[in-house]
Amino acid sequence: MRPIMLSGHERALTQVVYNSEGDLLFTCSKDHVVNVWRSHNGERVGTYDGHNGTVWTVDVDSASSSPFAMQAVRGRVVAETESRQGGPLTQLRLPSATSTFLVTGSADNMMKLWDVKTGECLYTWEFPTAVKRVAWSEDDQRVLAVTEKRMGFPGGVSVFAINRDEPKNQSKEPQFTIKPTGSKATVAAWCGLDEFIVTAHEDGTLNLWDTEEGLLFFDKEERGHTGVITDLQMSPDGTYFVTSSKDKSAKIWSVGPHKNAHGEEEYLTLIKTYTGEPPLNSAAIVPGKPYVVMGGGQEAMNVTTTGARQGHFEVRFFHRIFEEEVSRVKGGFGPCNSIAAHPQGKGYAIGGEDGYVRVHEFDKSWFDARPYGPLEPEVD
Repeated sequence: MRPIMLSGHERALTQVVYNSEGDLLFTCSKDHVVNVWRSHNGERVGTYDGHNGTVWTVDVDSASSSPFAMQAVRGRVVAETESRQGGPLTQLRLPSATSTFLVTGSADNMMKLWDVKTGECLYTWEFPTAVKRVAWSEDDQRVLAVTEKRMGFPGGVSVFAINRDEPKNQSKEPQFTIKPTGSKATVAAWCGLDEFIVTAHEDGTLNLWDTEEGLLFFDKEERGHTGVITDLQMSPDGTYFVTSSKDKSAKIWSVGPHKNAHGEEEYLTLIKTYTGEPPLNSAAIVPGKPYVVMGGGQEAMNVTTTGARQGHFEVRFFHRIFEEEVSRVKGGFGPCNSIAAHPQGKGYAIGGEDGYVRVHEFDKSWFDARPYGPLEPEVD
């Protein structure tokens, strides 16, 4: 796998995100620039200019353009089926998703709404502190913004309704704001078909909140990680998610009611744990394959005194079920700050501290590989 090297940033990357179709890749960095690229050849399509500080986060919607589609969810295929006179399935209709709006969050204390096609800034929300993570809801009707706890401001997660018909006419006030009482939230995501918001925190804890009023729904008593949770990405079907942490581990969690060993009902259940050598900055679930990809490395301030191998800048693949490392791919000349898996499982992209985006496309041997034997059961 020889990567496509994308050079469009002058400083460290902060996040990389594919759109739902996987044909576009959005990247942001500490140089105030947001870029969009064609993922198959690395052509830069354009930039979104307007922030005056580090752009920490970016996310793109996936509103369906199909009149008969029930729902188009980012990274997921939701299909309508038809039958003739109650008979067997005769037709499968797949929705097509259109990337219409982009949201970004920055150290200039602003969240901006953009027109993906034209690059026009449609609306700007202002906050007391930096916006560290933004995310579209699964129905693309709302956006969450995680703000930093700093300078006496508590920080939290603000949820805004998006006026898609008049994108320049948005409400400045959020529908509600989640205010964690303990450790500050570092990342957050929508889950359970927008029924919940899951937040990950600096002290390694996880919480689940309802999306009607922003009230705490489930508090995971034991810490999910022993270090800062650096990333949280949902699975393609939205029923589980992966977290990465500075404690050198990534973990998969399921969302939904489950009885624990004591017979108590809980809604965040630890499923798998993957332990490596470096502190992790990001992890993603590879669609269509039983793998989790993760990356990180030694802190950027110490990179100049460390070689690439000693710094653990490689990207690691773990088997999702057996929790074993199956391969490593050479990274950049510094830590990997963000990883995104192609929504169709064709490859992945990483954003590095060295300012480069590396787009990897899986070759034929990847799809043919069966490290744990054939997937189909043996037939006598």
